Amino acid sequence: MADEQAPNDTPSRQSGGGAGQGGSPSADSKPQIGDSRPAPKIGDSRPAPQGDGAQNQGGDGQPKKRRRRRGGRGRGRGGQGGGGQNQNGQNQNNRGGQQKQGVRPAPVEAITSGDAVELDEKTLKRRRGRTRKGKAVGRYLMCVHVGPKATQIATLEGRKLLEHQVSRPADDISQIHGNIYLGRVQNVLPGMEAAFVDIATPKNAVLYAGDVQYDADDLDNEGKGEKRGGKQPRIEDVLKAKQSILTQVTKNPIAHKGARLTQEVSLPGRFVVLVPNSSTYGISKRLPDGERKRLRNILDKAKPKQHGVIVRTAAENVTAEEIKADVDRLLAQWDDIEKLSKSTKAPALLYREPEAAVRIIREEFTKDFRGVIIDDKELFEEVKGYVEAITPALADRIEYYDEEAEGLPLFERQHIDEQLRKALDRKVWLPGGGSLIIEGTEALTVIDVNTGKNVGKSSLEETVFRNNLEAAEEVANQLRLRDIGGIIVIDFVDMEVAKNRDEVIKTFRQALARDKTRTQVFDISELGLVEMTRKRIGEGLLESVTTACDSCDGRGHVMIDGILD
Repeated sequence: MADEQAPNDTPSRQSGGGAGQGGSPSADSKPQIGDSRPAPKIGDSRPAPQGDGAQNQGGDGQPKKRRRRRGGRGRGRGGQGGGGQNQNGQNQNNRGGQQKQGVRPAPVEAITSGDAVELDEKTLKRRRGRTRKGKAVGRYLMCVHVGPKATQIATLEGRKLLEHQVSRPADDISQIHGNIYLGRVQNVLPGMEAAFVDIATPKNAVLYAGDVQYDADDLDNEGKGEKRGGKQPRIEDVLKAKQSILTQVTKNPIAHKGARLTQEVSLPGRFVVLVPNSSTYGISKRLPDGERKRLRNILDKAKPKQHGVIVRTAAENVTAEEIKADVDRLLAQWDDIEKLSKSTKAPALLYREPEAAVRIIREEFTKDFRGVIIDDKELFEEVKGYVEAITPALADRIEYYDEEAEGLPLFERQHIDEQLRKALDRKVWLPGGGSLIIEGTEALTVIDVNTGKNVGKSSLEETVFRNNLEAAEEVANQLRLRDIGGIIVIDFVDMEVAKNRDEVIKTFRQALARDKTRTQVFDISELGLVEMTRKRIGEGLLESVTTACDSCDGRGHVMIDGILD
């Protein structure tokens, strides 16, 4: 302990130590066994500092005061493994470690071009959808605005805004849903049944035990015993610290939470989803039974032996050649990902999902859309080429919007900006005069239904019932437009008749069925409350277009001067 404390005792020894009392130190002073410091020099009353003595002395011959490096003792440790972790779970990459690793290879990109499968004119005509006076007819319209800071995608039904998404350019930090990483396990928490994984983002991602894939032969004896007993092996038996694993992001990082991961990787295509190294076999349940039987016969021939395949709803009426081409395209992507994973070091990005516009068109674009309007020439060419490669019958519905020639911005022309501003308000008016109040909290979102100006005509029960029916439809629309996720509690106006309560919840569930995001709704309670959950994938509309106020930190209240000292 005396040797460890010696540097901190230096000032006291200089002022009243051995040099001041006798002028010379003890001649027989020797370093102790295990002491890494040099022996004391003659004429000096304290142990010599490490390193060259000339560099650690001032001009007057007195020893310089040692300066501690900023950041504490743990600052330089990141170079051992390329990065460290602070108390908030954030990665601190060491610059030296990055230089040693060199330039990382570029990640695999989704294949958005290629030769289209040749189809006969009869098939193309059937897939083009309805037209009127030479113009495409459809229920929906997609508008894509490319700005200097972000790309915005809006989906309209008629002139009503249904969905809005924001994608920031070259964002590998906050919008990484679907990306595939070679991650490095930082630590395993048995008490949480989870592991934190470094995927080269500011915050470590979390991998829960239920999302872990494993091979029974790789488990130790205890893990194999649990497997034979029919139990899921514990996560600490499957994952170890500093282990490299292949993962995919299933949920974007939100606020202070990191991204969520899974080891069951999947590659989505236009008609099928490839699940590598899996026996998964499925067809969308939204397709009719006859179509499902036809696609099953096609899938039996197109499915790779070592991989799983899921047929999507968009595969309705497509040919066997188109499904085979989609599977081959995805297999080529997976081969590139596997090669990259073997030649790079964790953590690293292996596969990046395409731009939001291409991704949404891949997932949703059908003949029900009367068009996709894009105001950026480069993105228009990319999307046009992608649609020509996968669904050439709909390629003529991709349009370029020239803002200079039209005289108005795209979103202003389609009245999107106006509807977006209304969607940010906490109060939403209903057609009959009632209203909704939408309030978000850390734990859940609360929606209050009010009759407001709706006074009805016949009876109070009838007025409340009609108002709640309107509210049920509008709440479903607002959840979809604002992309509200997590736990949601809706306070409908109290209804005495049980039949009316059942009708309101039935209407609400039917309205939610049009939302592609998974939801779970419980019946109306005696207090008129409906509890539900909606899957949260990323930040909602409010978080994507606003920032918290600096004065009140987003609470909406400022302290009155002079009330509290």
